[in-house]
Amino acid sequence: MNLFVAKLSPSTTSEDLNDLFAEYGEVDSAKVIFDRETGNSRCFGFVEMPDDESANRAISELNEVEFDGSDIVVKKARPKGEGGGQRRSNFGGGGGGYNSRY
Repeated sequence: MNLFVAKLSPSTTSEDLNDLFAEYGEVDSAKVIFDRETGNSRCFGFVEMPDDESANRAISELNEVEFDGSDIVVKKARPKGEGGGQRRSNFGGGGGGYNSRY
């Protein structure tokens, strides 16, 4: 199961995240997301756990718990493209403008 972890401390590393979730079961991957331009943490990340039971226990026991100085949010991640996860472009799709056909 892929988990979304939000409201992380800016100092939290992927290794910290891995260590925290490993207390609840096997972790396939743990990654804190960083801004490409600044290199700063975006204060959220993803954890993949192969066992759904362990993942659900981690969600229930870690959601809204203080970790590394921040009260984190832990929930099941939505698949890519579902919900508000896609970044919107500032270009196109706005209507308006001149169109001689109408």
